Amino acid sequence: MAVPIPLRVDFKAAQLRGIARKTKDGPQARRLLALSAIYDGATRTEAAKIGGVGLQIVRDWVLRFNARGPDGLRDGKSPGQPSRLNDTQRQAIARMIESGPIPAVHGVVRWRLVDLAQWIFEEFRHRQADAQPGAAGHGLSQAVSSPAPSCPGGGCDRGF
Repeated sequence: MAVPIPLRVDFKAAQLRGIARKTKDGPQARRLLALSAIYDGATRTEAAKIGGVGLQIVRDWVLRFNARGPDGLRDGKSPGQPSRLNDTQRQAIARMIESGPIPAVHGVVRWRLVDLAQWIFEEFRHRQADAQPGAAGHGLSQAVSSPAPSCPGGGCDRGF
């Protein structure tokens, strides 16, 4: 049987219970209470029952707690899927959006997402889903145009 990973020595069970009492993060409080039980002499199996998890999860909590303290037991934001475009490509897209299309070259007078997706494919040979080009230009000062709203009844004068 493997020796359990020891908890850091700069905390005590009472300190962890106090932090658990003050925190507004429920999952963090549950993890802190499970680890405080280990400080009090409970087995890892008993701590797993207190936390409502398995032994491997308790081990992961111990590693996170030892590395980052009580803050390591908070739920972190998942990094998500990495971008398919590199920084140079994103900057080129930003420049293209900000300068606008050239009607004679691009065949459009304003960028729509489908037009931008086509340009991205032609420029980088990178296929984007129709909804993703907006994410490629996320944070830019000028938004990509969406279709004009339709008039109720279909017969309104737009002043053209």
